[in-house]
Amino acid sequence: MSTCGEPSVPSDRPRDLRHRILGIDPGSRTTGYGLIDTDGQRSIRRASGCIRVGHQPWPQRLGLIFDAVAALVAAHEPDELAVEQLIFARDPTAALKIGQARGAVLCAALKGGVTVHEYSPKSVKLAVVGTGGADKHQVQQMVRILLALPDTPAEDEADALALALCHAHSMGIPARRRAVASWRDWRP
Repeated sequence: MSTCGEPSVPSDRPRDLRHRILGIDPGSRTTGYGLIDTDGQRSIRRASGCIRVGHQPWPQRLGLIFDAVAALVAAHEPDELAVEQLIFARDPTAALKIGQARGAVLCAALKGGVTVHEYSPKSVKLAVVGTGGADKHQVQQMVRILLALPDTPAEDEADALALALCHAHSMGIPARRRAVASWRDWRP
């Protein structure tokens, strides 16, 4: 197993960003991860990268994914985990393998006591890019912009960070800080 991406940032949280979210994009060979601290409006990346399991036999790959996600949970103590929902694919074998990798991720998170939230790929793209039909490049660019990253993250890494951002956006903003959405919401 190897990892790629940015090194971890120290785990101490800024006082105003009190919520830590781990996004995971499961894959059969490469699993992306992205950890952010957020207040629902502002987010910063704490750690991100890829877990590469190579060409190991399938059961060993699942074990490596489980171990790596469990280590991320133990090291960074996220409050919640955001993972992509399983979608139907044209290739049933690929869908089955991704589903099993996703199961390893879910088990590692739940064993670590982390609440899991699931999002469809379309809802992630909508939350991050503004359209559910965005392509991978658009997701990568918006993640770079939203998190003020110096470089564009790899696809799997960007997808994981996008999952974390999607969950941050879905958390809602406290009523006292919410802007008036329309004239009907305005109260003197």
